[in-house]
Amino acid sequence: QVQLVESGGGLVQAGSSLRLSCAASGRTFSNYAMGWFRQAPGKEREFVAAISRSGGIRYYADSVKGRFSISRDNAKNTVSLQMNSLNPEDTAVYYCAADSFSTGTPRDQYEYDYWGRGTQVTVSS
Repeated sequence: QVQLVESGGGLVQAGSSLRLSCAASGRTFSNYAMGWFRQAPGKEREFVAAISRSGGIRYYADSVKGRFSISRDNAKNTVSLQMNSLNPEDTAVYYCAADSFSTGTPRDQYEYDYWGRGTQVTVSS
């Protein structure tokens, strides 16, 4: 089992940047593919970005491609999401998730078996 704790959320103006971090504890972090998801008020949770166990493969939602960057440090048991050029549509609770079973780097939230509690990101116009 792995425990995930997100941090770094906050209230920012449009055009600003934020860096989210997710600290993992428990089993070997490098055994997990990691993902970031978000859920805006009144909407379903959606995929944002994912990174493979080694960090060599990264996927992004079309809505964040070119603005967000996912990275991981297996020595520090952390995964980060650098978010640039934020806009009000990015306002959501952002969740970190870990996948222990898939062989690849899933973008489907149902492939992930461990979740953090989320961190709020609010972007004002």
